[in-house]
Formats: sequence, C-alpha cells, structure tokens
Amino acid sequence: MTFEGNGGESVPARFVVPHYHGDEVRALFVISAVVLVVARSTGADLPLSTFGTVASAVALVVAAGITNPAQFWIHWMNAFLAMSGTLLFGTAAVENYRSGITIFDSSFVYVEALAILSLIALYFTTRTIRGIKQRLKG
Repeated sequence: MTFEGNGGESVPARFVVPHYHGDEVRALFVISAVVLVVARSTGADLPLSTFGTVASAVALVVAAGITNPAQFWIHWMNAFLAMSGTLLFGTAAVENYRSGITIFDSSFVYVEALAILSLIALYFTTRTIRGIKQRLKG
C-alpha cells in the first residue's frame, strides 16, 4: 500500500485482466440463485424439483465464489452451468408460452428471467474463456 500526503493509506489499483468477465458472471450467478429460491418459495412452476432448485442455487453460489482469473477450469464449469441453465429455462419458457401461459403469470416471468440471466452469463463466460485462451497462446 502507498501512503498519501495526509498520512492515510490508499488501496492499490485493481489489476485488470483483459477480456476477463468473471465479475459479471459472478453477479449473474448470485442473482440467478436468489431468483431460483424466491421463485420456488413463492410457488412458481419451475422445471426443477424443490431439491433441484436449492441444489442449483447452491452450485451457482459456490461457482460464483470460486470464480477468479487465476483458475482456468472454473470458467469451463461456469460455461457448463450457464449452458445448462439456458437450455433448461429457455426450453421451459418457450414451452410455457406455447401452452398458452400468459406472460403476466409469475411462473413465466421467473422462468424467462432465469433463461435470460443464464444466456447473458453464457456470453460473458464464453468471452472469458476466449480471452484466457488468447493470452495463453500469445
């Protein structure tokens, strides 16, 4: 740490890793976990059992907690989680819409939100993996 002229300490500048979007993925995973638990506890019809919902929320929070630019493997795990969420909730959202469930139904809103959150997380995770692979090459 460096000392300022007035005797106070300052925080060192944050180290920026090019093409690292783990912070965004971390936030999206935590938000998704909260949405999962709230949706299940309010009675939304999710394509998961109660145990599956809570286990998925735990997996998302643990992955968010482990995510960092130094460990390459966690980004592949994040991609798997984001892809699984996109496929599961995206498929459920389309099926709900086609079956005539109104877009104002809370189940539809929760499932659609989870599909979109997962899709955005997949995008950022893919960009992170691409960026890390480019750094390893060059």
